[in-house]
Amino acid sequence: MLAKTNSFALNGVKGFKIDIEIDINAGLPSYDMVGLPDTAIKESRERIRSAIKNSGFLYPVKKITINLAPADLKKEGPVFDLAIAVGILAASEQVPVYSYKDYIILGELSLDGSVRHINGILPTMIAGLENGYTKYIIPKSNENEASYLEKAECYAVSNLREVVEFLSGKLNLQPTLRNEYRIDNTINKYQLDFSEVKGQVLAKRALEIAVSGGHNILMIGPPGAGKTMLAKCVPTIMPNMTFDEAIEVTKIHSIAGILDPMQGIVKTRPFRSPHHTATVPSLTGGGSNAKPGEISLAHNGVLFLDEMPEYSRKTLETLRQPLEDGSVIISRSKISLEYPCQFMLIASMNPCPCGNFGSSNPCKCTPNEIHRYVNKLSGPLLDRIDLQVELDSVSYDDLCVKEKAEPSSVIKKRVEVAREIQRERFKGTGVHTNSEMTNAMIEEYCAISKSDEEILGIAFDQLHLSARANNRILKVARTIADLYESKDIKTEYLVEAVQYRSIDRKYWE
Repeated sequence: MLAKTNSFALNGVKGFKIDIEIDINAGLPSYDMVGLPDTAIKESRERIRSAIKNSGFLYPVKKITINLAPADLKKEGPVFDLAIAVGILAASEQVPVYSYKDYIILGELSLDGSVRHINGILPTMIAGLENGYTKYIIPKSNENEASYLEKAECYAVSNLREVVEFLSGKLNLQPTLRNEYRIDNTINKYQLDFSEVKGQVLAKRALEIAVSGGHNILMIGPPGAGKTMLAKCVPTIMPNMTFDEAIEVTKIHSIAGILDPMQGIVKTRPFRSPHHTATVPSLTGGGSNAKPGEISLAHNGVLFLDEMPEYSRKTLETLRQPLEDGSVIISRSKISLEYPCQFMLIASMNPCPCGNFGSSNPCKCTPNEIHRYVNKLSGPLLDRIDLQVELDSVSYDDLCVKEKAEPSSVIKKRVEVAREIQRERFKGTGVHTNSEMTNAMIEEYCAISKSDEEILGIAFDQLHLSARANNRILKVARTIADLYESKDIKTEYLVEAVQYRSIDRKYWE
């Protein structure tokens, strides 16, 4: 007898439907699977057989043929276990015919018949909804994650017997209750606040501008100046994620297998800080299963590279295309995937190997050592960093100040006002922040006076700027104007934006 069940597979963050066809005929007992299954799917034979027997059902001792269609697309992972088991039971007339036709069945089986947690349930269900499928049978442990999708009718199960009894009408399962997305302001991973940072007024100002417009920023300063602490304070002033942004982030984290199943959704903006020994695949994504890397896990959040020159030159250069496009394409011999990575880059570095160049402490490095150190950052990569700010060592007088600095909550309010202005400005365009503006948008929203054009022209020549750097100065100036809720870019805003590029030549010439 022939049975057909429905499931879905993922290609990056996008899903495609899989038709699982099970044919059981008389003949020598065998189990054949076709349709480009990977090793994890091929090994499902023993899991499914044990799960069926240990759930109290009969495993057919016949010739079993399973086809995963479409046959030309590679399938990965154990997500099809449950759908195959239901198909075998249906083909052997232990599950009513057509009772399962309207359901997308997802889940991995244990030997005892229990249904295990799977990764990527959210993007899989979103793809199913886009294809018109509204009913899902999913693992109980994925229930919280699935509950945020409004139009999905989900039935969460703990074991194979529950599925069979539900499809046979013997068990009345209720659909999963929908969860409402609520912003959580209580999570602060590093328990830091800008009010705790002593001094560094210029750096705080630059970070406020960077967050307001989604700009990339590089902080240069001696050890102990507070670069790392400042970066870890950035999540406290970032605007809350909208539901759509949270869904985008959750999809990636779910595929990567790092989503908290109890939480079900990512409510705070990611802050990823990979070690300087990170490889290219770990940063951009890849490996045998082409999983998302750190830049994708930082989507809609922050990627912090501490001591940037300590990363390998090859690793850093892979950031150029993602910083420009907001997405990364991972190509392998048998697969090509695209992951979103619209992140804000915060980088820090010492001015030299010993860290004291330009500070009050004596520098022990030779000019050649300094040159080799700072030139690990290429010109094209620096071009993609909008703000460059220099930090001085914190003085003892700054440390002794008892009065608290401006708290993160106050700065965050200004940031949210600036972001709201940008949301209204770019509504319906697919652009969300000033850093994402196209050339046409720069001409429309970053117009400056003739006298300001002369100022920018002088800066362009003296600082040897590229066309990209020139555009980024205008974007930063637009963000500063938004912080002041000004429609026009005034001269002082433009001059301040230029200042954040002026240290470029100090170190790299």
